[in-house]
Amino acid sequence: MLKIHHLRNASMILETEKDVILIDPMLGEQGIMPTFTLFRHKARKNPTVPLPNNSNLILEKVTHCLITHQHPDHIDSKGIKFLTRKNVPITCSIKDEKALKKRGLNVVQALKDWDNQPFLGGTIEGIPARHGYGFVAKLMGSVTGFYIKLPNQKSIYLSSDTVYTDAVDTVLKTYNPEISVLACGAAQFDLFKQLIMNVDDILTFVKNTSGKVIANHMESINHCPLTREELRRILKSNGLIDRAFIPEDGESITVN
Repeated sequence: MLKIHHLRNASMILETEKDVILIDPMLGEQGIMPTFTLFRHKARKNPTVPLPNNSNLILEKVTHCLITHQHPDHIDSKGIKFLTRKNVPITCSIKDEKALKKRGLNVVQALKDWDNQPFLGGTIEGIPARHGYGFVAKLMGSVTGFYIKLPNQKSIYLSSDTVYTDAVDTVLKTYNPEISVLACGAAQFDLFKQLIMNVDDILTFVKNTSGKVIANHMESINHCPLTREELRRILKSNGLIDRAFIPEDGESITVN
């Protein structure tokens, strides 16, 4: 049995009978970071919402952590303090390994793109990601997704902050993940194109997966305009709502 605990934004926890895996911990207080946009979307300090009240109970059980990239809405200063205090073993991209070690993190495993390695009795593979459409992807730097197969659990694809690419398409159609986690907030700065999938690509992603999609990265950072309510409406109108979970902050999903 697998429990998926959605905390906030991209921060979530995968809990098995043996391991409790934290993903992209943004654990700081509401409003501790500046606004990410000034005029395209309403200027608000980030995160725009607090961590759910039930977060601490599950966080104290964490045995491992995955970090997809170094942006502060995925690993913030409080997340760093939490990981260093507990000396949590970290898996990340080889491109982030050196910088994360400099920040005091216990990096025990670093992956190249398409690199498949042993992980907690199963395997984990680094999946290429592109953080934005066009030129902005160069500014956003390196990002990695993960494809995870744990013993006696459904396979999981953590796509991370990415647009729809050939690599994403390959994973969905060839690896056939049973669960895919997709950043759905349609994030965009005041300048440049969107930073993660637009609505058309979200629909393509959901259509092309044979498993269930868990939508995250919504309603917690001010440059993410797509709401849960709007995403539900879009998925319903396209006959895809049964393929997706759209959890609230603090909600848990049990997968058998």
